Amino acid sequence: MPMMDSPQQRRGLALAGRVCSLGVLCLGLIAPRPAPAATAGIWISRQEIQALPMSGTAWDALKAQADLPAGIPDVSNQDQMNNVYVLAKALVYVRTRIESYRTEVRLNCMGAIDTELGGRTLALGRELAAYVIAADLVVLEPDEDVAFRAWLRRTLTEILDNRTLQSTQEDRPNNWGTNAGASRAAVAVYLADAAELARTAKVFKGWLGDRASYAGFSYGDLSWQYDESKPVGIDPLGAVKSGESIDGALPEEMRRGCSFQFPPCPTNYPWGGLNGAVVCAAILSRQGYDAWNWEKQALRRAAQFLYDLDRRYPDRSTVTESTASRSRAARRRWARTARRKRTPIIPSW
Repeated sequence: MPMMDSPQQRRGLALAGRVCSLGVLCLGLIAPRPAPAATAGIWISRQEIQALPMSGTAWDALKAQADLPAGIPDVSNQDQMNNVYVLAKALVYVRTRIESYRTEVRLNCMGAIDTELGGRTLALGRELAAYVIAADLVVLEPDEDVAFRAWLRRTLTEILDNRTLQSTQEDRPNNWGTNAGASRAAVAVYLADAAELARTAKVFKGWLGDRASYAGFSYGDLSWQYDESKPVGIDPLGAVKSGESIDGALPEEMRRGCSFQFPPCPTNYPWGGLNGAVVCAAILSRQGYDAWNWEKQALRRAAQFLYDLDRRYPDRSTVTESTASRSRAARRRWARTARRKRTPIIPSW
């Protein structure tokens, strides 16, 4: 996959990096919690949204996105922003009950059906989850829901460029697999398919480092692995190689910069891998899986590894400079709030 180089792609990557880093780093400010009880909503429930404010910077930004034309859905295009606008419209609809937002979501969810054909599972994994969450929030009309569910069932096993969504999660221990896992989890919850969700969780836990849960991935260059005979998606707690800490490193993404060395070669791919992983963990957590705490809080450690690299090598960052500078400022704000409250900090929007 080519590196992101357009302004729109860089903005999207910057947003994804901030969301991933803030979400998982805040977990490090609190003690590990018991496994959560299952809650309503794939990503967030309608009841939770209705309790959120309709004023402030976050609401204004969300509504501005919701008011943009979504365009024509194309799930085969891994860089299309249509799904983001559709999700924004769904969130605004639930809070305002303005029917025109729901109408747009319904039309786009129907329009997305079968547009993945001819593409790759990378695009399907990156694009699908937002449509599923949006449909869950607005509640499709009965005939629409029947068609949408039939499509979602197909997306799990249909072959795109010699892969399926399921096989991509189970074979690719990188951003392909984590994004596929996120969309697979969203589909499983929408379809109320407990067995599919359990399999998704089992594979995801294996990617985090529990090889007893799952270890069927195909790896490339193993030089960033702590134990090359037992490769994992995130290096284990306390891992050190050649005197350097690689605790939390994503080996399959770090190697996209270059083989193991310090300073590492710059690459944005670790943030791409975390993007899908954080979404998958959030969905699983709402269904009662203890995903945030699995493998000694692997996702928090992964974000911490990248953050520490950024501080240590500010001129050779693993993230773009715009992402790094904005993430640092936002992390400081969240950290101050978390120290005061000593509770999980969750954005209002």
